Amino acid sequence: MKTPEDLAYTAEHEWIAELDDGRLKIGITDFAQDALGDVVYVDLPEAGSSHEAGGVVAEVESTKSVSEIYMPISGTIDDTNEALGDSPDLVNADPYGAGWFFIMTPAEGADRDALIDAAAYRALTE
Repeated sequence: MKTPEDLAYTAEHEWIAELDDGRLKIGITDFAQDALGDVVYVDLPEAGSSHEAGGVVAEVESTKSVSEIYMPISGTIDDTNEALGDSPDLVNADPYGAGWFFIMTPAEGADRDALIDAAAYRALTE
């Protein structure tokens, strides 16, 4: 399984990439997409909506099950990956690239203590 070193992770299997402008791009890990099986539908949050850390923000439906995606830190959704509407299989094919879910702006003072590094995530999934 791929676990890029330059990303942060959650225990719920989301990855977090910090963009140059301070916003965060969020998706699910290679481990998560593999456990789900073939992704057939992704229900994304609305742009402009605000969510608290740990709250359900999206859902992924696969041939095996439906899984909830959690907000890694509190903030506002800026953009969603509309390509997943027509091609949910991008989550399986490229979880760290074209299969991203949304871009968010963290709330002021948002707590990042729940985020873990690649080594800790690998230890969690081994």
